[in-house]
Amino acid sequence: MAKILVVDNEVSIRVLIKVILANGGHEVIGEASSGSEAVEKYRKLKPDLVTMDITMPVMDGVKAALQIKLEDSEAKIVMCSAMEQLVVEAMQAGATDFVVKPFDIERFLDAVNRVLAG
Repeated sequence: MAKILVVDNEVSIRVLIKVILANGGHEVIGEASSGSEAVEKYRKLKPDLVTMDITMPVMDGVKAALQIKLEDSEAKIVMCSAMEQLVVEAMQAGATDFVVKPFDIERFLDAVNRVLAG
């Protein structure tokens, strides 16, 4: 069971991701609704993996991923966004994988488990 930080500005998406992860045998140890909050929670919680939205207030997910990877080069981040055109930018920022919203539950869990496995 992995400890996961869920980052998305939409409460309904965070709830959905938490249910999917719990059903997949993982533990959600924290949530954040902005990139800056994600960086703070990452520092505090040291999760095994972060699911990160891209479009968020205060600091977007790409900037948050860059900051997290600067502080922890081993950080595992799965970006989740409806904006497919941002895949390259997300991967350059340090995302290990990318899932397009609305996402297929199996594809989402597969991405999480693959990233966790290394």
